[in-house]
Amino acid sequence: MSNVGSRSPVPSGLPQEAGPWNEALSLLREWDPLWAGAATNMMMNPWTSGVLPRKFVELVCVALNAACTSLNPEATRRHIRAALAAGATRDEILMVLKMGTVLAIHSCSLGAPMLLEEAQTAGAKPRAKNVATPACDKMRAAGQWNQAWDPFVELDPVWTDAAMATGIAIYTGGVFTPKEIELLSIALDASYTHMYAPGTRRHIKGALAAGATPEEIMETLKLCVAQGVHSCNLGIPILAEEIDRQQPNNRIG
Repeated sequence: MSNVGSRSPVPSGLPQEAGPWNEALSLLREWDPLWAGAATNMMMNPWTSGVLPRKFVELVCVALNAACTSLNPEATRRHIRAALAAGATRDEILMVLKMGTVLAIHSCSLGAPMLLEEAQTAGAKPRAKNVATPACDKMRAAGQWNQAWDPFVELDPVWTDAAMATGIAIYTGGVFTPKEIELLSIALDASYTHMYAPGTRRHIKGALAAGATPEEIMETLKLCVAQGVHSCNLGIPILAEEIDRQQPNNRIG
């Protein structure tokens, strides 16, 4: 098996655990130092710019990698470790994991309106259900109701209320500020593994209303781009191993 090298993947001045790269960067620097330098300069920028606190940078990265749209175990562990080292609490990291879980509601955000439209066309009107929805009411009272959820209530109010009960604590639990919640939501929705445009726009508006600056929002989007390194993190060690397996005495360098 190849040795990917011992050079730190983190620029000097930052803790060893910081950043999106794993040990693959050392071998990338050996094979293509110019591209590796350019990629590192771009991808590490959110860690070195100082626009967002490093703890929050790592929390965003936990969200991006643990989200139901990503499920990257190696990077999730690395960024949880880095977040803890930067002062994050268990409750903060747990809340990020909850946010990555409820992200899956976008399956209904996408499909439920289509279902109502097609059901109407087919003459299959959903049965009316007049039931109490206290969690939905709490979400409305908190000013966090999304009209995209109205079709859920029409189709299945009992399930929708259960879904809202999992989400209301994010906005009312006090773990994060409203601005931080919106920035984390931007990252989850804008992630290249999701790219949910309605939610991204909604949370950009919410972040600006909560006091976020355009620079902070852009920094959050840059963290989404930084996750692109996982193509190298995954593929370079595999490439090195396969080269060694096929050409053990003639490794490409």
